[in-house]
Amino acid sequence: MKTASILCLLILVQAIVPSAWGADPAPRDAKAWSAGTPIVTYWAGPPLTDAVARQMAEGGFNVVWCSEQQLDTAQRHGLRAQLSDGLLSPATLDNPAAREKLDALITRVRNHPALYSYFITDEPSAGAFPALGKLVAYLRERDPAHMAYINLFPTYANNQQLGTQGDTVTAYREHLRQYLEIVRPALVSYDHYQFAKNGDNGQYFLNLAMIRQASQDAGLPFLNIVQACTWTPSMRVPTSEEMRYLVYTTLAYGAQGISYYIYCHPGHTGAIALPDGTPTPIYHALKSLNREFTAIAGQLQPLRSLGVYHLGMKPDGAVPLPQEAPFRLEPAVPDMEYRAPERVRGFVLGHFGPANEPTHVLAVNLDYKTETATAIVGPGKLELFDAIGSAWQPAGGARAEVKLPPGGGRLVRLAP
Repeated sequence: MKTASILCLLILVQAIVPSAWGADPAPRDAKAWSAGTPIVTYWAGPPLTDAVARQMAEGGFNVVWCSEQQLDTAQRHGLRAQLSDGLLSPATLDNPAAREKLDALITRVRNHPALYSYFITDEPSAGAFPALGKLVAYLRERDPAHMAYINLFPTYANNQQLGTQGDTVTAYREHLRQYLEIVRPALVSYDHYQFAKNGDNGQYFLNLAMIRQASQDAGLPFLNIVQACTWTPSMRVPTSEEMRYLVYTTLAYGAQGISYYIYCHPGHTGAIALPDGTPTPIYHALKSLNREFTAIAGQLQPLRSLGVYHLGMKPDGAVPLPQEAPFRLEPAVPDMEYRAPERVRGFVLGHFGPANEPTHVLAVNLDYKTETATAIVGPGKLELFDAIGSAWQPAGGARAEVKLPPGGGRLVRLAP
């Protein structure tokens, strides 16, 4: 009788006080966030009007930034929304009145069909991770179906920015370790801007490799924010071919998301649109590339990234192709010396499979100035993926002859 009375009392207390914070938690059957359709988004765009949303949808973007009042606009155009609001800050949890407003915001938006994620912050130092971890946990408890989004520094951030010590690799690896263990994100996002006036940043592939490995160890998808403009005399506006290179190298390393810096923002030139909304050459290039990214990443989503190998030049972070690799290129690609800041030439082969044996390979031409022809050779009959038509086509055997545009790639699989 006493046990039954205590149990009834506990149930009553839980009904009156749903959580330690005093806010309504999510329903028990609420599903956890998953990436869904591979993410194509941007950084720094104009307010989300119908005209802007229409342009983004036509450009192949599928996640847009917006306020609570603009969620309906995103929904009208079939877009997923990343919500930006000043209440989405760790400081809110320390202020009862602000926390109450945050709880009300979550309750209003968490069932909106367009909501995809909550924007939290950009490039935090490791010292901010404990407070961010509390906020991420708070949001996850109340709305597990929507990600709390945080973007990280690149490898070329200094020790003070990262909040960790050591050389580039040591400090960045520790930064990632602390972030994953303390914040416990649902996705890893970072930015890396490669194209300078005097050449290419030599750490691009190092950064990709470190993010890929950390994300894979944590069982999380990752997103790469790449350069689409210039904001200082030392950087250059990427060409359409360079944008293709960024898209396909991001895919080869197994990313499930790509974002572009920037869409449109004062003080930046190039970009995806002009201040008046006029699309630039980058926008027109991305109309196809964004759809290719979504199609290829969608094919790779059920698989694991089993290895990423460089043939030709070996920049920092590059791993050479093992002799026993099941997929290779013919003719063989000779080793070439690499010295930053020259552009990397050669190929990347991203191996993917449902278990430990690769069944798919994405071959990428790293030379963003020259088209090249090669043959992808595998351990059995091959099929080629048409990223525009989202269809598989027989290659005619265990050898697939391909022409790769500057910076472009082709996905191949063993015939099922």
